[in-house]
Amino acid sequence: MARGARDGMAAAARQTPSEPHVPVLLGPLIRAVSPVRGVWLDGTFGAGGYARALLEAGAERVIAVDRDPLAFEMAREWAGQYGDRLVMQPGVFSKMDGYATGLEGVVLDLGVSSMQLDRPERGFSFQKDGPLDMRMSQSGRTAADLVNTLSEEALADILFHYGEERASRRIARAILRARAENPITTTLQLAEIIESCLPRRKPGQSHPATRSFQALRIAVNDEFGELLRGLMAAERALRPGGRLAVVTFHSLEDRMVKRFLMARSGSLGRANRYAPEAPAEAPQFILRPRKAISPDERELAENPRARSARLRVAIRTDAPAGPVDPGSIGMPQLNGTSP
Repeated sequence: MARGARDGMAAAARQTPSEPHVPVLLGPLIRAVSPVRGVWLDGTFGAGGYARALLEAGAERVIAVDRDPLAFEMAREWAGQYGDRLVMQPGVFSKMDGYATGLEGVVLDLGVSSMQLDRPERGFSFQKDGPLDMRMSQSGRTAADLVNTLSEEALADILFHYGEERASRRIARAILRARAENPITTTLQLAEIIESCLPRRKPGQSHPATRSFQALRIAVNDEFGELLRGLMAAERALRPGGRLAVVTFHSLEDRMVKRFLMARSGSLGRANRYAPEAPAEAPQFILRPRKAISPDERELAENPRARSARLRVAIRTDAPAGPVDPGSIGMPQLNGTSP
């Protein structure tokens, strides 16, 4: 990578008042997809760290997609310096092939961003009290709507499958008991209900409400459905030789990305080794590198949020795009209930 690109990448990652979010695995991502050229799509624009780094590294244009209106409001202070090289596109990344095709690359930074977590009024975190919201798009049903209206079975299903919470039924029962007295409307109110029905945490353990908050956020924003549709959309939007880079933050979404890329690169294998071998299809992606990239010690010291992050990169072939079975890539499924 040229020195100018490295300097620009560093500038893009530098924290300033208008850039509260430090992009995770930014350096490894730019190195993995270099040389950067042509038109890229940043499907999770957020505070703009990846988009700016791609532009500084040589991208001709970056299409910035985000469903959160706050992302584009925050970018007004600096976006003008890139002129028409930075295109703001409100929407969801699952529709990216409707925004552009023949792309040189697609970047997805999954999960919730720091700019959302750090604002109590958005309701994503129990670190400070705020309305129980959790909507990335700032529209539609809130987390409060779910916890105050869903049945015990439906709540437990969400907590177990989306948050891997083993005490899901106990927590769901506690939520129903509490809401029978008063509606649950704030983050701290819900966190206290969850904490009250679980064993006291040991030093070093995460807060008892962590998994439940993750599960509700995923349900509110249909994050797993969006991810599946987004991966298929990227397959349609990328040109042959184009690169897909995905950063994940927890095991469930990383499993989906890993199995999707393995399936589309022909390296997933058969679920039943005794079943007849199906005719081999031309792979839609080539894994490059084959394994996920993790943050190094320096990044972990500078940004603890990076601890669970994993980066996976693949190169698009010229094989036709096609549908993907959610079960085949390990997408968590609710047991006949709907959030």
